[in-house]
This record gives sequence, structure tokens and C-alpha cells, in this order.
Amino acid sequence: MSDIETVERVIKASPEQIFALLADAARHQDFDGSGTVRDAHEGTPQRLVMGTRFGMSMRLGIPYSMVSTVVEYEENRLIAWQPRPSYPIAGKLAGGRIWRYQLEPAGDGTRVRESWDISQEAPFTKPVVRLARSKTRQAMERSLAKLEQLVTAS
Repeated sequence: MSDIETVERVIKASPEQIFALLADAARHQDFDGSGTVRDAHEGTPQRLVMGTRFGMSMRLGIPYSMVSTVVEYEENRLIAWQPRPSYPIAGKLAGGRIWRYQLEPAGDGTRVRESWDISQEAPFTKPVVRLARSKTRQAMERSLAKLEQLVTAS
């Protein structure tokens, strides 16, 4: 079984419009389909670029915090970040999955591919994280639907 789960959707908006939303960490809670993303930490840059580190407040039953690093970046085409727990010891034992968004023109819209890549997930948590594959896929489908609503509402 692959360590990467991908969903895609063609959205009637330009890659630039969609990328602007993806590259704004303060807006991630607006299109999160899992319901776990709360808000970006104070001091998060307004626009993410390669190497940017940004913190997010999260909630899955209990509140927690993650720090992500942008690990892949191509303006208006690709952005990916890798979150890890913001507590140093926990960061060595958990986390490492990559959330990736790939954009490509498709007719009068953009094909958006969201991927959940657990190939770099910490060995300690990887077996447990793998169990969430189906639920994660559903959340990703909701994320793309919310992303579409946000960029086509006007």
C-alpha cells in the first residue's frame, strides 16, 4: 500500500487565485476539511514561501500545536508543508507527514491535487497514522470542496 493518498478536483478559478489561498497560513482553517485546524500562530508570515516555518493551533479532542515547514514550493504550481509537534521531544517521536497541493491549468479552471504523504512520518506513529487513511481521504475531499467555495464565491 502506498504511503501517499491523493484526491483531485477541477476548480473554475485560476492557479493564481487558488495558490494565494494555499500560501496564506491564516486562511488554512477556512478550507480545512478535517475540522482540526484552528488558527495560525502570531508572527506567521502573510505569505508562505520555500523554507517558511509557521505554527498552527489545532484541536482533535484536545488542543495542541504544530509547527510546519514549507518543504516544496513552485509559485502558482506547488506548495507542500511538513508539520511536526511544536514540543521538541514529541517532534522526534511523531509527525513528518507532508500535505501537498499541486495545481495545473485545466480548460477554464485548475486541477487541484491534494496529497497526504506519510512516507516521512515518524516510525513510532506511522502504523497508527496509516489507520486514518480513509478518514483523511474524506477530509481531503471536503477540503477541496471548501477551497472551491472560497475561490469561486463572488
